[in-house]
Amino acid sequence: MTCRSKAAKVGGGLLLVALLAGIAGSAVKQKYSVHDKTRPHPPVATPAAQFGQPPSDAIILFNGKDLSQWRSDRGNGEAKWKIVDNDYVVVTPKAGSIHTQKVFGNCQLHVEWRTPEGVPAKVTDQNRSNSGVFLMGRYEIQVLDSYTDDNYKTNSTYADGQAAAIYGSHPPMVNATRKPGEWQTYDIAFLRPLFDEKGNVVRKARITVFHNGVCVQNNVEIEGTTTHKIKAKYTPHGEGPIGLQDHGNPIAFRNIWIRELPEQPYLIE
Repeated sequence: MTCRSKAAKVGGGLLLVALLAGIAGSAVKQKYSVHDKTRPHPPVATPAAQFGQPPSDAIILFNGKDLSQWRSDRGNGEAKWKIVDNDYVVVTPKAGSIHTQKVFGNCQLHVEWRTPEGVPAKVTDQNRSNSGVFLMGRYEIQVLDSYTDDNYKTNSTYADGQAAAIYGSHPPMVNATRKPGEWQTYDIAFLRPLFDEKGNVVRKARITVFHNGVCVQNNVEIEGTTTHKIKAKYTPHGEGPIGLQDHGNPIAFRNIWIRELPEQPYLIE
């Protein structure tokens, strides 16, 4: 379940046509022919030695040590979640959701999460180990215990509310959920929406999600702010924070990092 958090207001406001021109138009002006040797090379980003660890150009949002990069949705104060063993942070029920101090637009985001073991079988639907990862404070990728095999009955919730769903809109293409108690990964590539001076959407947000290394959302258009029982729709906004949801369940998170991504230029004549 999701509600638009107060964090979604961070970085709000109307994007001007000038911003659109700066983002999209400036790249178009610089055109190159195929194999043009005057075309500048991209900057170097050194990959990590171990898969899932941050490359050299990543911003570390949580490394197990502290929550200095995060704020509480409740009054924008200190994040009150519990850090365990200098490794991971656990949602403290009733402490409220948290969001990054810094705001982001286009990005690559890595998040590792874990649902608790021992939740009674009678706890089902959206009450079974629920949380969420929010892009720009408003576009939710659902976190939930959606594990299933021959010996473990799947959580009978709605498809667009299971793990790795774009909440209320797009179920994942497959269910790649691990068992409760096992660490899971989301690797997300996100392209922000753009608006004109009247607040009209000129480009919807797009997202690709790998859940435990499995592509479950492939360049999918997001239809707007994700909200419980309300059809997604857009309202104009600027950049926003990454958010993690307190839904009353002790979900654990670790190794959270992000890379800010530029607009992809279209420079070939």
